[in-house]
Amino acid sequence: MQIVTDSGMDLSETDSAGLDIHTLPLRITLNGKTYVGGKDIDYVTFYQILTDTGAFPITSQPSPGDFADLYRELAKTDPDILSIHISSGLSGTCNSARLGAQMVPEAHVTILDSKTLSGPLGWQVQAAAHAMRTGWVMGDIIKLVDQIRENQQTLFTLGDLKYLIHGGRISHLKGLLASMLNIKPIIGVAKDDGKYYNWGQAPTLRRAIHRMADIVAQKFSQNIPLRIQFIHGNNMEGVNLLKERIASMFDCVFDETLPVAPVLGAHTGPSVVGIAAAPLYIFEKSGLNLLHTEKVTA
Repeated sequence: MQIVTDSGMDLSETDSAGLDIHTLPLRITLNGKTYVGGKDIDYVTFYQILTDTGAFPITSQPSPGDFADLYRELAKTDPDILSIHISSGLSGTCNSARLGAQMVPEAHVTILDSKTLSGPLGWQVQAAAHAMRTGWVMGDIIKLVDQIRENQQTLFTLGDLKYLIHGGRISHLKGLLASMLNIKPIIGVAKDDGKYYNWGQAPTLRRAIHRMADIVAQKFSQNIPLRIQFIHGNNMEGVNLLKERIASMFDCVFDETLPVAPVLGAHTGPSVVGIAAAPLYIFEKSGLNLLHTEKVTA
């Protein structure tokens, strides 16, 4: 069996070490130049260009032909392929994967819609890759990935709505009104359709970050230890504020903090701060070596 994903996933080098994961890149066009996500431009350069120029990036998913070429090549070694991708509610990548799989009848491709993105997608891919290496059968791997997806919560906030507006992720009118009022939205990723939805808002980014921690406390019992992943564009100050508040509320393990991949940061901008949370037992009970983390006791 082989694992395929896309560059809408964020996974640290520590968590991906030794895992055989095939990643198809999304592309970013910025200032008239097209970059291959995860290869041609690093996050530091990307966010610096956004800050310096105010340019709006455009992203595009891999084509069905890109997927077909990869599946065809992988099928020469092993025809059983599990392909896990960024939410179909946010990108057409899953559909491209399905169309690509239809072009390669010699490959037995199972497509999973992660219904999420970034670090939470990384959790699903990491678990699948470890389970595959341990010899799990496809059905059991899918059950594990489904459990992770159904039990994780993803939230983010940002100081500037212009990137979400330009990328069509929120309506121009709503975004304009929020910007005029200087409101900072708190955005979640819905588990049923994988689309963004509004959890609420706050008058400042600092208050929005505090509110995100409160939402996590509403979603999970404080008696349940959590696995936590922080993500950001170029806003470690916001991450540290959120991390301090979460650590005071929960027993948890912190994954390595990750910068949001440029293909995702194109829609959120440098100010974004996000958190993914899930019960720790979901990962521990699998018996797989999924945690390379910093443990914190509230």
